[in-house]
Amino acid sequence: MSDLMRRFEAAQLAARNLRDKPDNDTLLELYSYFKQATEGDISANRPGAFDFVARAKYDAWEARKGMTRDVAMRDYIKLVEHLQSLLMKRAASRTFALLRVRMSSIADNPG
Repeated sequence: MSDLMRRFEAAQLAARNLRDKPDNDTLLELYSYFKQATEGDISANRPGAFDFVARAKYDAWEARKGMTRDVAMRDYIKLVEHLQSLLMKRAASRTFALLRVRMSSIADNPG
């Protein structure tokens, strides 16, 4: 198994275990990279206009048409790493906010 494939599989696991669920556009982006990396170009017919979810997935994947599997894997990995980085920054921000509140409370009630 190649290093890229190992990193791709690790990114899939990380994506499934993200603490916060990404927004729908980001989920579609992840989906489209995943499908392009694992199946290549889409070959199915576009779903009907009233099947909104399937149509959005189709359109997202179709936008990757022509992208190589390796590039799709790399882009998927980059996106997951970016999401993890955002979550870590948010967690750090929450921690610092809590610390500020506690420090303020201690300063207001010394003793």
